[in-house]
Amino acid sequence: MAAHAAVLTPPPTAAGPVLGALHQLVGCAGWITDHAWLLLLVLVTAAVTGEHVVRRLATRASQERMALDLAPAPHFDPCAEEILRRGIELTRASTSMPWWAPRRAKAVRIRLRADGASPLMYRIEGPAGAERLLSTTPFGPHVTVTKAAPLADKQRKHDVRAEFILRGNPVATLRDVPLDPDPLQPLVDAVADLRAHLGDLAELCIDLQRAPKTVLRARRWQLLDAARRSERGEASRLTRWMHRDHQRLEDSWLFQISQMLTPDGRRSREGGRMVMTPPPVRVDTAKAFGKLAEDSHLVRVQILVRCASDTTGRAEAHLARIQAAMDVFGGSARFAMRGWQIGPCRLGADRFPQRKRFDRRWATGQCQPPSANWVQLTELLGLLKPPTVHCRLPLLPADLPSFAHGDPSLLLQGWYRRPDGRRRLVATHAAETLFEVAVGKAGGGKTERALAQAIALAHAGGGLLFVDPHRDSWKRGAPYLAHDHIMGRIARIDLKATGPHSLISSWNLIGMHHGRARHEVVEDTVDAFASAFAWDDTNAPRAIAIFTQALTILTAINELACKAQRPHDQATIFHIRALLTDAGFRTSALDALHGHLDEESRAWWQNVFPTLPADSFNILINPLTRLAANPVTRAFLGQGHGVYNIRSAMDAQMIVWVCTDGNGPTDKLLIALLARDLLRAGRSRTDLPEHQRIAFRVYLDELITLTGTAAESIAAMFEDLRKFRVHIHGMTQILARLPASVRQSLLQNASTLSTTTGSRAAVCAITEEWGDRPSPTHVANLDRYDHYAQFTVDGRRIGPVLLHGPLLEEVFTDLRESGKVRALEAAADRTAGALPLSKLTDRATAQQQRVQTFLLAHTPAATRPTPPAKEFQ
Repeated sequence: MAAHAAVLTPPPTAAGPVLGALHQLVGCAGWITDHAWLLLLVLVTAAVTGEHVVRRLATRASQERMALDLAPAPHFDPCAEEILRRGIELTRASTSMPWWAPRRAKAVRIRLRADGASPLMYRIEGPAGAERLLSTTPFGPHVTVTKAAPLADKQRKHDVRAEFILRGNPVATLRDVPLDPDPLQPLVDAVADLRAHLGDLAELCIDLQRAPKTVLRARRWQLLDAARRSERGEASRLTRWMHRDHQRLEDSWLFQISQMLTPDGRRSREGGRMVMTPPPVRVDTAKAFGKLAEDSHLVRVQILVRCASDTTGRAEAHLARIQAAMDVFGGSARFAMRGWQIGPCRLGADRFPQRKRFDRRWATGQCQPPSANWVQLTELLGLLKPPTVHCRLPLLPADLPSFAHGDPSLLLQGWYRRPDGRRRLVATHAAETLFEVAVGKAGGGKTERALAQAIALAHAGGGLLFVDPHRDSWKRGAPYLAHDHIMGRIARIDLKATGPHSLISSWNLIGMHHGRARHEVVEDTVDAFASAFAWDDTNAPRAIAIFTQALTILTAINELACKAQRPHDQATIFHIRALLTDAGFRTSALDALHGHLDEESRAWWQNVFPTLPADSFNILINPLTRLAANPVTRAFLGQGHGVYNIRSAMDAQMIVWVCTDGNGPTDKLLIALLARDLLRAGRSRTDLPEHQRIAFRVYLDELITLTGTAAESIAAMFEDLRKFRVHIHGMTQILARLPASVRQSLLQNASTLSTTTGSRAAVCAITEEWGDRPSPTHVANLDRYDHYAQFTVDGRRIGPVLLHGPLLEEVFTDLRESGKVRALEAAADRTAGALPLSKLTDRATAQQQRVQTFLLAHTPAATRPTPPAKEFQ
């Protein structure tokens, strides 16, 4: 039986192990099918655990980040190569992370932020290990890089979120956006109307991540597979259409008739015609990969936007504007908001379940972009740099403060129109507005703006001097200055007399009743005349020497009169003629000053003066004769006790209005004397500690007229008076007509430079200072009262900014007091010590006799001349 059993057992075959393996596979498949829930649970647990570990590692790596603020210079104008190099640095910096850091943590963030307090903050956030790499930019000194403090935001009532994804052709490039105008301009305009007091906030974060090789290969495989499927589908569609066309041809009556007319043999052969299938087209990998064909400069980008506000609807409105601003990059591919629009609702980053993921990426800087967001750095050049010179940044209160009535720390400048159409009255900080220069055609608004500044300054308690060659500014500004609390500080020096009853003030150039040292009075007066007539030690040494010695005598007389409590008996500048030509007056003066004059001066009059020819005095006598021939200047300068004292006005914060008359030689000489005295008064404040020097502003209208004989004095004002807190505001129609010294000092030291409309030739001197931004043509076409101005605020240049000049009726509507103008003029004349012209003229005529009498009364008895004996009859 055993033998039979052995015979009956089938021999082993090769199919046995195969069938066993198949049975095992079927059993395993059955087990998996029966326990699918267990396998799914394991996979889900592994995925959740892996995601948890990766998230923890990414969060830990993201905690070691830093931030840098980039502040561009006003002239910042990078080229495309510099921006590309910056982008390469950013992608390189994104990998400066520990080896264990997940890919999502290896990113660099560009944060663009606006909150109504600044137009657009540009910040770079990245790994702490890349700080040194990111701190040095290809932009050089044109961009200032500073370490940024953490952002501390308050909670807003309303906020919205959005994430942008590339739509359209996934391998097409974005539109090639030029750098001029700045690609950031739409974003700046989108957030230009943010208001800080309403809690507005808008932030755009652009996260850059270096292209991962494995993910890039997978993406290319997907694109190639999609291209092949597309080509196969296209070939199939073409084949179907060819069959349909052939069938349609066979069913046509023309084909049937041709078949009937064709012999039977040939008909049977042609009836079996075959339709050839088109060969498959080879896929062009370069076309299929598009911008993903090259590895260099390829990055993944994540764009997140968050807008917030305390006012309903404003956050949504700003998000819509930012979305519209991103359309500037749109071409075959474009950035669009991720999500679905279902009626009035949008399912996206602002809704569950995406919101939590959005907030985590926003807070940690982790980059998990959509699979379509692959771009070349060259496509994002407009976002890889701060705003350039080609970007118009809005002026916010932090840049140019709003004007507030009664605030002495602010200086009114004009109306600024915001991008949303609303207007704001802007100002500059008075402490930083040292010198101003305004250029433009007559009637363009230069004087109106200066007048508005002066009125606002007067009501804020400040002191000023307004020099007006035409007197029009006084008539226009008087109704707004006629207030009781400032009338007592106003003094009017009106030199445009219309008759003998016109009120004129007085000024003794060499008066000693102000307590000044004699040598200072002599030096200042000599400098004034020398500046007016261009004297120096080369072309007029004798004139300077004679004038100096004559003033030495006259100031000694005046000092003697003040000590005797008789200031009205002081000599004036006109007594130089008598001193040089009248031997009796000269002898009386020298005798009265016996013991009060140094031996050197006395020796000069005794030894040198007699040797001088008579015609050597003409250079002094001629201008003094012209001054004396004019009743106004004779009355103004011919009083022993002059009232005008600009130094006292500076220290007392007075408001002094000087109205000069005409452009003749006499008037120009008087202007030169006033300008030199102003320069002297400003420099004399060196006797005060710096903290006790009260700010004083000087407005010089029609600089062309004023600089006729006072060019060097006015140029020196713009150079020297800053340290003495005397600030000059100059206005002129044509800058080129000013003397070169004045023009250079104006442009060099101007804190504010402005121009109204005018001819191209006239305004190009200003626009050249701004790099022809705006152009002369643009400025020449400005409307009346519009002007471009550049300011200095917090040590940096702001502008040029287009402003509308402040009109008095618009800015100071509540201050107009037309009924008190006469009271104001009476008070201003009273403060200036003004008297009728006829009375002052008589006093000036009798002043020489008055001085002669004083000298005789104070001549020592030993030197007093003996009167001649009378003849007997």
